[in-house]
Amino acid sequence: MSRLALGIIETVGLAAAIEAADAAVKSANVMLIGYELTKGGGMVTTKLEGEVGAVKAAVEAGCAAAERINRVWSKQVIPRPHEEIGKIIRTKETIGLVQKNKSEVVDVEGEEQTAGSTEMEAELEDKEDGLENPHPDEAPQKEDLEILVSAEVCNLCKDLKCPRRKGDLKTLCIHYDEKGEEE
Repeated sequence: MSRLALGIIETVGLAAAIEAADAAVKSANVMLIGYELTKGGGMVTTKLEGEVGAVKAAVEAGCAAAERINRVWSKQVIPRPHEEIGKIIRTKETIGLVQKNKSEVVDVEGEEQTAGSTEMEAELEDKEDGLENPHPDEAPQKEDLEILVSAEVCNLCKDLKCPRRKGDLKTLCIHYDEKGEEE
């Protein structure tokens, strides 16, 4: 782990954690390492990194913003954590953690490329070729329609007229009252 300060904000709920992270990175020159969901209780740990003063300011701003949404369980600023702490902070459970690319950087005619970049470009071209419909007269497959409909329709009632989308409050569903009476 680098000699930067580490900031940790533990909130109840993902919405509060996102609000805390947003306020923290906007208020000071810090980098968001990621967040980690706990194994119960709905707690989310947001991890920040930067200069000591910036991390202190970011954690305070993040806590103030998260308090408006839900509860802040704890906060901590560690000024220059030991390298061994990095194993605890940068885990596979940390969502949003950017893994360092271990492929070498090759200088080809003044242009830097990673060893895997040409493979990724070829794979992307293959996917783009697969997106084109070879028979434009044919209607899209049933599976494709189901994917489109599932992304654009309320996942509770499946009604196209419903303004609710997946992730919105269930009370926004136009059939919410009807479902409550049926049960």
